[in-house]
Amino acid sequence: MTLLALLYALLAFGALVALCTMILRIGAMIGTCPDSKDTARAAAVTIATGFAAIGAGGVTLIGALLPLNPGAPLVSWLLALGCASLCLGLGFTTPSASCAR
Repeated sequence: MTLLALLYALLAFGALVALCTMILRIGAMIGTCPDSKDTARAAAVTIATGFAAIGAGGVTLIGALLPLNPGAPLVSWLLALGCASLCLGLGFTTPSASCAR
């Protein structure tokens, strides 16, 4: 169970870092526009920071559900990882849309 919890943390937080990096890259690309240069970069950093804080809390809360089914730890692990991926993916749509405005 400890190995599954460690694997969950690595994969879920890895996905969180990847999505935050994408938000920052979107902001950097929009920051090349002469009209909104400084505003877009500052907004991207703010949005990525908020997404990281909320996403880390969500990943941690979902990870706390891992020991609920000790009889089938792999099922718990798959459900937790799937739920975390779904929540992070859905949560990514709002920051990326507001960064692109």
